[in-house]
Amino acid sequence: MYQQMIFPNLAVNDLDASKKFFTELGYSINPQFSDETAASVVVSEHIVIMLLTKEKYAGFTKKTIVDSAKSTEVLLCLSAESREKVDELVDKAIAAGGTETGEKQDHGFMYGRAFDDPDGHTFEIMWMDPAVVQG
Repeated sequence: MYQQMIFPNLAVNDLDASKKFFTELGYSINPQFSDETAASVVVSEHIVIMLLTKEKYAGFTKKTIVDSAKSTEVLLCLSAESREKVDELVDKAIAAGGTETGEKQDHGFMYGRAFDDPDGHTFEIMWMDPAVVQG
């Protein structure tokens, strides 16, 4: 059966620094879809983040590229398999040069934290009790 994938494209200021940041989080770079203007960050089998230089990104749109350090256009939310994994990934992001953003969200059945990558893109990491999700 076909499984839809998602490829969020993010404009970055320094491609090498962004690649280093995401590999320090434990993700890999797919060299087949990477070059000096883009990096393909494999998050999972169905999620691949494309890091693009601003010049490359501009080739896909006629709109102004937002300064992600000052403005936001999207919040990227990734699930985690446990509360501990939420903390582990956010702590890795902070150690790799990211910044924790917002307040910790703890609703018992759902737990989350967020960080900004070095370019200011916001990633929310959340865990939800599988028993609640299944209803």
